[in-house]
Amino acid sequence: QVQLVESGGGLVQAGGSLRLSCAASGRTFSSYALAWFRQAPGKEREFVAAIRWSGGLTYYADSVKGRFTISRDNAKNTVYLEMNSLEAEDTAVYFCAASPDWVGTSEEYAYWGQGTQVTVSS
Repeated sequence: QVQLVESGGGLVQAGGSLRLSCAASGRTFSSYALAWFRQAPGKEREFVAAIRWSGGLTYYADSVKGRFTISRDNAKNTVYLEMNSLEAEDTAVYFCAASPDWVGTSEEYAYWGQGTQVTVSS
């Protein structure tokens, strides 16, 4: 079992930055694929970014490419999402997810956090 706890959300003005963190506990973290998803009010949850276990390969939704960066620190059992040039459209609850297998951009991740709210004011 893997437990995931997100933090770092909050209110920020458009053009600003935030860094989300997701701390994992439980099984061996370093072998898991990790991802961030988000869900805006009235919309379905959508993929944001993912990183393979080695940290060498990353994937991004087109809407955040060039603005967001996913990274991981296996020694700290933590995955990060650095968000820059935030837009009102980035307002959502952000979830981190983990999987022992690579499932890419799909929602087939085995473990999910509870989410952290990010609100971008225009």
